[in-house]
This record gives sequence, structure tokens and C-alpha cells, in this order.
Amino acid sequence: MPIFNFKDKDALGKVASVDTTNVIVDVENVDQLKRLQVNHLAVLQSSRPGQHLIGLITQVTRKRGIEDIAGDGISDQTSELNLCKIALIGTMLDRDGGKENVFRRTLESVPEIDANCFSLEGENLTGFMRTLSSVSADGNALTLGKYTLDEHAVAYLNGNKFFQRHAFIGGSTGSGKSWTTAKIIEQMAGLSTANAIVFDLHGEYSPLVGQGIQHFKVAGPADVEAKRTINDGVLYLPYWLLSYEALVAMFVDRSDQNAPNQAMIMAREINQAKQKYLEDGGQKDVLKHFTVDSPVPFNLDFLMGRLNDINVEMVPGARGEKQGDFNGKLSRMISRLENKISDRRLGFMFNGGGDVLDFSWLEKFTTAVLGSSGENGKAGIKIINFSEVPSDVLPLIVSLVARVTFSVQQWTPSELRHPIALLCDEAHLYMPQRSMAESADDISLDIFERIAKEGRKYGVSLVVISQRPSEVNKTMLSQCSNFVSMRLTNAEDQGVIKRLLPDSLGGFSDILPTLDTGEALVVGDASLLPSRIRIDEPKNKPNSGTVNFWDEWQKPVKDKRLSVAVDNWRKQNIQ
Repeated sequence: MPIFNFKDKDALGKVASVDTTNVIVDVENVDQLKRLQVNHLAVLQSSRPGQHLIGLITQVTRKRGIEDIAGDGISDQTSELNLCKIALIGTMLDRDGGKENVFRRTLESVPEIDANCFSLEGENLTGFMRTLSSVSADGNALTLGKYTLDEHAVAYLNGNKFFQRHAFIGGSTGSGKSWTTAKIIEQMAGLSTANAIVFDLHGEYSPLVGQGIQHFKVAGPADVEAKRTINDGVLYLPYWLLSYEALVAMFVDRSDQNAPNQAMIMAREINQAKQKYLEDGGQKDVLKHFTVDSPVPFNLDFLMGRLNDINVEMVPGARGEKQGDFNGKLSRMISRLENKISDRRLGFMFNGGGDVLDFSWLEKFTTAVLGSSGENGKAGIKIINFSEVPSDVLPLIVSLVARVTFSVQQWTPSELRHPIALLCDEAHLYMPQRSMAESADDISLDIFERIAKEGRKYGVSLVVISQRPSEVNKTMLSQCSNFVSMRLTNAEDQGVIKRLLPDSLGGFSDILPTLDTGEALVVGDASLLPSRIRIDEPKNKPNSGTVNFWDEWQKPVKDKRLSVAVDNWRKQNIQ
């Protein structure tokens, strides 16, 4: 039975003008005109039977004009032009095959001139919203909250399309971005073999607990000293896991005149160090095919010894010994490398102990970090805390985890592949615009751009989360087909979202600065309807760190807070 039951006498007015996606309606019922609201829904009669067109009201206009001026003065007669502009967004079919009341995000027809237009409200709105909910709710749908238009209608997203086509979650500080992310994580954790990695840069998501969620942190100086392992939830990301380009970006100063020589020698010597490791371990199969980029461990002491030998090398000459080709040309690189190795902040990379040089270490690491709950015996949602990683190497380290994920998926036969999602919080820090990128950022951008473009083929999804869309790499955003945008107050950030929306919905984004905390504008392939949604409260709220300054300034200060802070700072450990 069709959900719409409109009578001609309830019509708002008749269609006066039509173009590809916009319709202008001449409103005859002035009382209804007064009730119309921008961004609410309207229904138009289609030129095909059994169909209605659904549109979004983008403008309501009331104009009064003086009809004629008589010789003896102004006539009392006035004319009114009451108009309503509607952006068409989809079609409601009474029947589609064996299904009744189906909404489609396509426009199979446009309304004819003089077709009736109705405001969608009351029972008709409730029926329409219920239809949307029930269509999306087949199986385990992704629930965000309730529609602002009808608070009784649950707003479902198509979970497949949300992750298949990449997604962006954005909003100014305090708008509810982390809350929305937590709500999505919570529901993913409820799926039996969900698989996702959350890049948590500030430990915001540490309160998220429960079956299906596991926490890791990248080892800090105190973890290295205490020799904590992956079983304690501590991750080491050893130097040998870095790609050749990443190693060069980290150890070679590009401003050094000897940089090309240093990079060439690095490639040659790392290759030899890996070869020696494989020969010593009897890994003959790998030895035939490995490259400088293969994830094969190598001994750093052996590499340093070789570099030092080359740097002081003397060769036979016509009059005795002379300096070798690279004598003294590696000094800056060697001292840079020594500084990095001795830097306690980088212990997660250089001081992982003998375990990380074990050939089987990589399989243990990938099982824990990339495995779903059925494979690692613990949980499918892995929240990785990067808060102790120094900011200068952060893009390199976050992208290293992403590269390992992508490589594992790429080298998995398609029949064995299990999809995985990467939730990238504070994405602007490691996916910046190319113009703002440094050499380490370039490595990170190359990896994330590749995942954005090709990830879908290999079952890798990106969810980009940022408070500054204008600072996030444009390639990344252009690959996202789903947008959950919270309140944005900055004009540049609003402009980014407006440009990414379809032309017919450009005006819809004007509400971005007026959204309430916890309210979102949801547009994209996963949402049947471009909607304003009030996000439901997650069971465990993230630790967003919002401090009530005014209240706190009226309370007594805690004893020894500064001495404790200084002590912790020196020890690089929060007690």
C-alpha cells in the first residue's frame, strides 16, 4: 500500500519551472507558505504513474507587486508572487518488483509544468522516514542517531557503502566529532569478525572498552626500559620495517651536498645487511627474491660498521694510499643516525630488543594488529595510541602502520582477503596539503593517497577524521564519497565541504555553522537522504579533554602538580 495519501486540495501549489535538478513551485496556499522551512522535504507528482519525486526546499520567497497605477493615484489592487525552490534528490516508487515503497537516489523523471507539489509533514513524513529506516535496516545497519526532521525515525547508514567508498568525519573542536567516531567504533565492535585500526593520536579513545575492542600503544621510553611487549599492549615499529624512501627521509639530510651519494650507499648497504641476515638464518627461498623494500630484518650494528668503514676507507694510489671515493662524505649521515639511535623517544624503533630481529616477529605483529577477533583471539577493533611518538616523525610512523596494512592486504590472495578499515583521527597532521608537506610528510601522503585510490580493490577502507578539512590533502577528500560533517565555524573549512557536495545541494551546507553539538549533516552514498542527524550518545564517551576553565579556576589547586609534571617530563613517563 503506497505510503503517500495526498489530496489535490492539500497541494502547496503547482510547478512553474523545471530544470535538471531544480523545480520552482508557484505556491497558492499562503497559509502553507508560512509554515514552509528551508531544508525540509517536499513531494512532487511525477510524470510517470506510481512514482513521486522527493525534493529538499532550498528557498521560500514571498513578493508583493503593485498591479497598476491609475491616473488619479495608486490602485488598491496588489498581486502576490509566492515561490518555493526545491532541489530534487530522489524518487519514491510505490512498487519496485516485489517490493513496496522503495526510495531511490535517482531521478528517473522530472515533474511536468502544473504538477502538484505537497509539503512532506505529519503522517506522510513519519511514513516516509520509517520507509527509509526499514530499507536501510536490512541486516546489521550502521545507526548514527535520529533524523532532526522526525525525531522518532532512526537514521541508518548503509554500512557497506560507508566503508567501501571511504568516509570523512569533520567538525570544529567540541562539535561532537569524537563522539560520532566512538558511536561508529561501538557498532563495529558488535560485529563478529570486524577488523579496524584506529589511529588515536592523543589517547582520546582510551575510555572505549568492551568485547571487540583492544588497546595498543606505541612504546614510550618507560615501556622500552620495562621491556614491555606486544602481549602487554605495547607496539614496537622497528627501523627495518620502514621502506627505503622512509629510511632515507629519516637519516639523510637532503640539504647536504653529499645527499645523493649517501642515499645510494644506504640502498646498497641495507641490501647487503638484509642479505647477510637471510644467509645467516638459512632463508634460501626469500634470498632469491628479496629487495631493499622487503620487510626483512637486518642488524643495525652491522650496517653502522659498514658505513664507518666506507667513511674512512683508504685505497691504493699512484703514491701510496689515498682517500676512497666516499671518504668523509658519510660523516653527517652517520652522526645523524647515531643521534636517532640514542634518542630515547625513538626507542620503539631502535630498542625493541632481540625479539624484533626474529624472522617470525612480523607474523606475530600482523596477527595482533591486523587480525580480526577470530584470528588474534582478542579483538577486531585495535585502537593504537601514538601519543608518545615525537611529532617530527609522527607522519612517518602512522603511515608505516598504514603501509604494512595495505601491503598485507595486497599480498593476500583475493579468496583469503578479509576487509579492514583505517580510522584516521587528526588526519591533517599526517595527510596535509602537498604545499605544506615536508619530506617525511611526502612519504606519508604517497601511502595514504595510494590507499585512497586503490584501497577498495584490496579491502582497505579509510575514514578520515579532522577538525580542519581545509588542511587535509585534497586527493584524500576527493576520494571520500560519504561526509558526516559536524559544526564548522571556519569559512575555509565550510568551503571545502560545500565544494564536495553536489551542486544541487550546495545551499544545504549553509547550515554547517548553526549545527548544535552532536548534530551532523550526513551526505553521501551510504545515506539514502542528505540529512541533518542528531547523533546518539555512545555507551563510553571518548576523553575529548574539554576542560571547564571557568569552573576549574574557582576550585583549589592540587598540591605538587608542577613538581610532578617536571619530574615526569624529565623521566618521559606519566606516573
